[in-house]
Amino acid sequence: LELLPRLQPRFYSIASSAKVHPTSVHICGVVVEYQTPTGRVNKGVATTWLQEKIPTGEGEEMVCPKVPVYVRRSQFRLPNRPQTPVIMIGPGTGLAPFRGFIQERAWQKSQGKPVGPTVLYFGCRNKSQDFIYQDELEEWEKDGLLTLHTAFSRDQEEKRYVTHCLRETGAAVWDLLDQGAHLYVCGDAKMMAKDVRNIIGEICREFGKMSETEAETFVKKLESQKRYSADVWS
Repeated sequence: LELLPRLQPRFYSIASSAKVHPTSVHICGVVVEYQTPTGRVNKGVATTWLQEKIPTGEGEEMVCPKVPVYVRRSQFRLPNRPQTPVIMIGPGTGLAPFRGFIQERAWQKSQGKPVGPTVLYFGCRNKSQDFIYQDELEEWEKDGLLTLHTAFSRDQEEKRYVTHCLRETGAAVWDLLDQGAHLYVCGDAKMMAKDVRNIIGEICREFGKMSETEAETFVKKLESQKRYSADVWS
């Protein structure tokens, strides 16, 4: 055992707002389990361990398993002004931080504060199996707080992703960016995040009437002003 390297910590985005849940932290994860070509079953170390940490009992008699955690400071946060528009792109568990963002915007609205447009692009394989937090998101949409764009890649013959939704709503995305919107991307770094950045460049060229160089400069300016933030993993 002394020869084995220490397990590295697993970092999860917080999927709740401290304003709404001041004494708890929610996380969102997928239990990793798959079979290799040789027939061996591989399981995720953290998610397999966490899935069994279920509280038992109720009320004062509830027994909660202990999980060692710590919270890191993050630059991934909402704008200071509630009326600033936000555009969130988070397929799969990339939705996690945006659930917290939307909870906070809902809380701000309940406090009588003017809340700007809140737009979410969410995607997964199948609506019936993978649409996490569906009831909450649809309720926020019904209340007029959230504009929700969804893509379910395996529910039709042609695969459909959040990038398709983003391209189709390019005019609305540009209008919000032109109003000072903050844009957030969370999820897969290999393909999705790169594709999103390219599409934002396309939107700037088409609807912002920019050249390729001007569009790239504009996107870099958004990044330097922390109006374009990415929390991605590979």
